[in-house]
Amino acid sequence: MADTPSIAARALLLSQYQGALATQSQAMPGFPFGSVAPYCLDARGQPLLLISRIAQHTRNLKADPKCSLLLAAPGAEDAQAAARLTVLAQARLLEPAQVEAAAQRYYRYFPDAADYHRAHDFDFWVLEPVRYRYIGGFGAIHWLDEVCQPNPFAGEVEQGMVEHMNADHAKAIAHYVHVAGLPAHAPAALVGIDSEGFHLRIGKSLHWLPFSAPCNTPKQVREALVALAYTDAWPPRSMG
Repeated sequence: MADTPSIAARALLLSQYQGALATQSQAMPGFPFGSVAPYCLDARGQPLLLISRIAQHTRNLKADPKCSLLLAAPGAEDAQAAARLTVLAQARLLEPAQVEAAAQRYYRYFPDAADYHRAHDFDFWVLEPVRYRYIGGFGAIHWLDEVCQPNPFAGEVEQGMVEHMNADHAKAIAHYVHVAGLPAHAPAALVGIDSEGFHLRIGKSLHWLPFSAPCNTPKQVREALVALAYTDAWPPRSMG
């Protein structure tokens, strides 16, 4: 059974780690301003960004928080036929009490960011989606209202699972890399787990590997990871 547009859009949101952020230009009123924005997803499944206070897009967001984030499937020979997702959102600067949890998750994905966050004036922003425009290819065009999904394990549970896998199950992680056909130029480490799959960091690159079925409890995650450690082929994606 084919994925629904919302499932396909969420898979694209999960599998990408940077997009084109469009803000309302303050220097050139009336014109959109585009910039590259690395992101991971926060506990609510929303794009989490770390951006400089002196960046042009930060000035734009402070004046007008309406923005969009464009994501596209990489490596397509025909860009018009490739899947892409535009997240129309309201950007919100995180409150001080929210920063620590956001930083812990973001730094697992982008460890180098910890250094320039401490050395320079950077802040965490979250993009709170208002609507989504998903194009799955020619003629497959959809306006969507529900794509982001909360991570049931966000926080200490997720961190504990990630640390346990990295400390005690390096061989299993290497097996995931092998059967998924990922590059093995550097040791892989888990950086995030959600109900639909998990993220690996290999060197500076990030990869999302979906579970064959949603996992809603830590026990189900453990069973899925154990099963994958003994499989010779990556399971088909099914997040429905």
